[in-house]
Amino acid sequence: YRLYPTEGQKILLGKHFGSVRWIYNWALSEKNARYIEAGVSVSIYELQSHLPQMKEREETAWLKEVSAQALVGALMHLDAAFTSFFKSNTKFPRFKCRGHRESFQNHQGNEVDLDANKFYCFKFREGIRCNFTRTFEGKIKTATITKTPTNKFYVSILVDTPDTQPTP
Repeated sequence: YRLYPTEGQKILLGKHFGSVRWIYNWALSEKNARYIEAGVSVSIYELQSHLPQMKEREETAWLKEVSAQALVGALMHLDAAFTSFFKSNTKFPRFKCRGHRESFQNHQGNEVDLDANKFYCFKFREGIRCNFTRTFEGKIKTATITKTPTNKFYVSILVDTPDTQPTP
C-alpha cells in the first residue's frame, strides 16, 4: 500500500532507514572482525545484547529515536543472509549503502484503520496516511515499510488469515 507521510514523519522514517542500515553494517563488521581475529562466529543474540548499551552511549544515543524492533529486524536479516550464504551459492553479505531501496520491519504493534486510511506502528502512533487499495482480514504479523529511490513510501503487510489451506 502506498504511504503518504507528513514532513515530520518522513524525517522519522529517514532516521529508521539510516539506523537500520547502520546497525546492519555495524553487525556485519563485528562478525567479520571476530571471525578474522578468533575464527569464531558471533550469534545474533550476542549482537542483540549490545543494543541497550549502544543506546546509552553518547555517540550512538540517536538509536533511541527509532523502534527497537526495526533494529532487531536488521540483525535478523543479517543472520538470514549468513545462513543463506553458508547453505547455498548466494554471495557473502555486503555492506548496505544509502540511496537504494531502503526498508525496515515491525513485527508487533502494527494496526490499520481502513475507514480513516491510516497505518499505525511503533513511533508512529498518530498514524501515517495510507491508500488501501483492497481490504484484508486476519491478524497482522509483519509490516515492512519501504522507500524507493524516487522517494515514494510503501507498506507491505503480512497477514495471518484464519482460513484453511486452499485445495490445489
